[in-house]
Amino acid sequence: MSQQGARPGTRRGGTAWALVITSVAGFMAALDNLVVTTALPSIREDLGGALHDLEWTVSAYTLTFAVLLMFGAALGDRFGRRRLFLVGITVFTAASAAAALAPGLDSLIAARAVQGVGAAIMMPLTLTLLTAAVPAERRGMAYGIWGAVNGLAVASGPLVGGSLTEHISWQWIFWLNVPLGLALLPLARLRLAESHGTGAPLDVPGTLLASGGLFGIVYGLVRGPVDGWSGPVVLTSLFAGAALLVGFVLYSTRAKNPMLPMRLFRSRAFAGVNAASLLMFLGMFGSIFLLAQYMQGVLGYTPTEAGLRMLPWTGMPMLVAPIAGLLSDRIGGRPVVATGLFLQAAGLGYLASVVTADASYAVQLPGLIISGIGMALFFAPASALVMSSVVAKEQGIASGANNALREVGGALGIAVMSSIFAARGSYESAQTFVDGLRPAVAVGAAVVALAGVAALLIPARRRDADTPTGHPASLPPAEQAPLPAAAPA
Repeated sequence: MSQQGARPGTRRGGTAWALVITSVAGFMAALDNLVVTTALPSIREDLGGALHDLEWTVSAYTLTFAVLLMFGAALGDRFGRRRLFLVGITVFTAASAAAALAPGLDSLIAARAVQGVGAAIMMPLTLTLLTAAVPAERRGMAYGIWGAVNGLAVASGPLVGGSLTEHISWQWIFWLNVPLGLALLPLARLRLAESHGTGAPLDVPGTLLASGGLFGIVYGLVRGPVDGWSGPVVLTSLFAGAALLVGFVLYSTRAKNPMLPMRLFRSRAFAGVNAASLLMFLGMFGSIFLLAQYMQGVLGYTPTEAGLRMLPWTGMPMLVAPIAGLLSDRIGGRPVVATGLFLQAAGLGYLASVVTADASYAVQLPGLIISGIGMALFFAPASALVMSSVVAKEQGIASGANNALREVGGALGIAVMSSIFAARGSYESAQTFVDGLRPAVAVGAAVVALAGVAALLIPARRRDADTPTGHPASLPPAEQAPLPAAAPA
C-alpha cells in the first residue's frame, strides 16, 4: 500500500512504530490459534465436556477468523484502515477478557468465536498498515520481522499456553491479551497513519456465501468422527458447505464489486502463493495440534516441558525469518518459499516415521529443527509475494484473502488430522495414540509437500525488491491498473 491512500499530515509515526504495533497485533491474533492446545486437559477438568467438544475451543476461533478476514479487510478499505484496526483490537481484547471469565464451556466457545471476529478485522490490516509506512526498498526486512513474530506466535502457542496453565491457570492464556490490547490502542491511534482503499460497496452476499460454505465444511469435518461420516447432519453440512462455496465462486465472477475478485487468481503469483499457504497451514496446524498432545499424553511431559521441547521448531522463525526476507529481496520469493515448504514436509515426514510410545527426544530433534527452518523460510517471503502480486489499491483484499486461506487451512488441518487420527487410533493408551498419530502426521507431510509444488507455480523471479510493492510495473500487463488517488477524509 502506497501512501497515496493516506491524507497528508496523518502520518504520525515512522517505520519502527508501525512495525512494532502491527507485529504485536499480529502476534496476539496468531498466538490464539493454538494457545489452548496444551491447556485442553485443564479446561476439560474445570468446565467439563468431551474431547470433540473441546476441539471447538480451537475451531470456533479459527473458523470465525477465517470466514470474516476478507470482510474485515474490506471494512478497513472502506471506512479507514487505522479506524477499523482500532475496532478490531477493542473487540479482540474484550473477548479475551470474556474468555478468561467464562463460567462454562459454551460461554468459552462463544467468547473464542468473538475473539475470531476481532482478529479477522485486525489481522489483515496489519500488513496494509505496515506496507503504507515502510519504504519499498526496506519492505523485505520489515516483512521478515513481521513474519518472524507471527510465525513464532503460531508455533509457540503450545509453549505459552502450557506454561501459563501449569504455573498459574488456563484463564491466563486469555488474560495475557488484555494488557497488550490496552497498550496498543493509544499507540495505534497516535502513531499510525490513516489510509483507505477503493471505497467500493461492501460485498454482503459474498461474505454470507463464503462464511456459510466454510462453516459447513469445517463443521462436517469436525463432527464426522463423532457422528459418523454417513450421518445425515455430517453429509448435509459437507454438501451444503461445498454448494455455498461453489455459489461464492460463481457469484464472485459476476459481481460488480466482489469481496474476492476471481480475476486475481489469473496471476500465477497470487494463485500459487495462496494455494501454498492453504496447504501449508493445513499440514502444519493439524500436526502441531496432535504432536503437542503426544508429548504430554504419551511421553508424559508437563505442559511446560512439552512446549520447551518444541522450541527447536517454534524458535526458528525468530532466527531465520528475517534472513528469509532478505533472501527474497535478492533472489526472489519463489525459491525461498518452495525450499521452506519442502523442508517442512521433510521434517514432518521424519517425525511421522520415528514417533513411538517411548521415543526419545534426541530421536525427534532433527525433525523439529528441519520443520522449524522450513516454516521460517515460508512466512516472510510468502507475505511479500502476496503483497507484490496485486496493485496497491487491492492489497487489502489480497492480504485478507491470503490470511483467510491460511486460517481455512488451519481449521481444515485440525479437522482432517483429527479425523485421520480417530480412524486409526484413540486416546485409550500410548500405543493407540501413536497408531493414529503416525498416519495423520504423514498426511500432513504430504500436504505440505503439495504446497511446495504449488509454490513452484509462482513466476521464477518477482522483482519486488527493485519495484515498489504493488506498483503496476511489477505486474503482468493484464493486471496493471492505475494507483488510487488520495481518499477523501
